[in-house]
Formats: sequence, C-alpha cells, structure tokens
Amino acid sequence: MAVRRSRRAGRFVPDFDRDSGDRALTDARHDIVIGRWQGVRDLLHATGRDWPLRTHRLRLLAHAAAAGSTSESWYAAEPGDPDAAVLRAATEVVRVFDAAIAAGRGAPVDRARLDTTVLTCLVAADARPDDPMPWVSLLTIARLYQGGVGRAELRAWWDELRRRDPDNLEGHIQLLRYRSARWHGTHGSMYDLARDAAGAARPGSPLPVLVQIARAEEYRYVADASRGRAPVRGFDQHWKHELAATEAVRTCSRWLGGRPPGPVRPEEVEPLNYLAHAACHAALTDQARDLFTLLGPRAAWFPWSYTGDPAQQFTHWREELLGRP
Repeated sequence: MAVRRSRRAGRFVPDFDRDSGDRALTDARHDIVIGRWQGVRDLLHATGRDWPLRTHRLRLLAHAAAAGSTSESWYAAEPGDPDAAVLRAATEVVRVFDAAIAAGRGAPVDRARLDTTVLTCLVAADARPDDPMPWVSLLTIARLYQGGVGRAELRAWWDELRRRDPDNLEGHIQLLRYRSARWHGTHGSMYDLARDAAGAARPGSPLPVLVQIARAEEYRYVADASRGRAPVRGFDQHWKHELAATEAVRTCSRWLGGRPPGPVRPEEVEPLNYLAHAACHAALTDQARDLFTLLGPRAAWFPWSYTGDPAQQFTHWREELLGRP
C-alpha cells in the first residue's frame, strides 16, 4: 500500500480504511448497502476456514447489514446456506447493541429480545458446527444481560469457541470486555484473562496483545469515570510504568517474534495499532519503530482515540520515529 500524503503540505496522512485494504470486503459491504446479498455469499464462501479473516469479515459485514434487511433477504432466499445463518445472527447482535446505545447506558435491554438473539446465534452454530463466529456473537451479547449470564452458560460458550479456534482474538476480546469493570467484572479479572491467554499462547499467536487491549480498556474506564473531576493520582504513569513497558516488550516478542513474515493481514491492523500505541506511550522506541514500519499507513481509530485525536497522534509518533516522508 502506498503511503498517503496530503497534497497541500506533502505530509504523511494515516489510512483509517475500515476494511484495512480488504477490497473484496469493501465490495461486499457496498453490495449490502444496495440490498444485494450474492456478493456477500460469494465472499464468505471464498473465505472458507480462514477463521481470523472470516471473523473479521463477518464482524464488519454485520455492522453494514444492521441498518437494512440484506441479511434477512439472503437467509430467506437460501435458508440452507449456513453462512446466511451466521451473518443473520451476527447482524442481530449488532442491532441489539445499537438499540442499547441509543437507549443510554444503564437502560435495561429487553430480555425477550436478548433471548431471541441468543437462539438465533445457537441456530447459526447448529447450521455451521465448525464455525467459531456464532460463539463470538454469543460472548458479545452476554454483556447486555443485566447482571450477566450464568457462569456455567458463559463457560460453555467460551469452551465451544476455543474448541473451534483457540486463537480467536475477537472472541477473547469479547470475554475480556465482559469481565471488565465497565461490564460484569473488575480490572483484575480482565487482566487475569488477558495474562493467562498471553502466557499460554503459541509463538506467533496474536493473543498476547490482549494485555495491551486490557490496559486500554482500563484507561478508558478510569478516564470516563473521572471526567470533570480531579485526575486519579498516578494515572499519568498508566502507560509507561515498569509493568506496562515489560508487558509490551513481551507481546512484541511473543507475537511478532513468531509471526510469519509478510504484509499485515486485514484482521491484524487494529491489534497492531493497540501494540504500537502501547509501545509509543511506554517509550519503547525500537519496538514502536518496528511496528510503524510494519503497519505503514494503516491506522485504526482505537485505541488512539482514547488519548486524543487519532490522526494527529498516529502521525506525530510515526514521524518522530521514522521521520517525515
């Protein structure tokens, strides 16, 4: 991907492409907007059992489909296609979350609608038994239950996901958020999950970055809670104290040290941005430089938006480490 520059100043411009350069996904999302489902079907069939890419694509396709009826049209036209069932379930999860956001934090979500969405996800799981995505959808919707879901049920969903794709980063992120202080847990339980997964991950797995994602979730929670009040004592060290720096170095070693050489895959862009953000704020110059070199112009809105203007931050750190193009 060519580095983008502004015409006026000739400066680097970060690329916040939501599809991370996945042109086939971009085309399919455009099809959804015009109500055409055939391109979506063909894309998912072609993706096959590449679970990381499939999960990434389904997540973005569901967000695109939530505002219309394309997923239902496909399911009605081809009810025997398991991919149609999986997308329909993921789309309904997005819709329920959108409704919860519109109602405002703390407003109860209709229990009957949540239960119906869970059943839709289970139908999708039955339709395609090898696919981890329906279990990612279930771990996502679990957050919206008042008081959470039963421990045994949550554990069952989690085990089903890991049985199909033990390295599924999106599923881990959903459980991490469920266990966070913002939802149904604590900072400690969130970090326990992240560190346990990172410690057990095989070389080259992206799971170690869960620790940096947990750190970003904690920062966002504390920053939101203290908005308009005096800063939390010591919170300015959140990103750069010894443990934060040590864990960022460890993630670079475990993930990138075992990662196959080659260009960044679409599903890697956002987690690599989490790691680059952590490395920058922990003053890990060598690691941050390597990450910006690997990413090129590929930026992600999160977690840069938690600490300021995303484009300004990404550009500032990149130019400081790599120089101006």
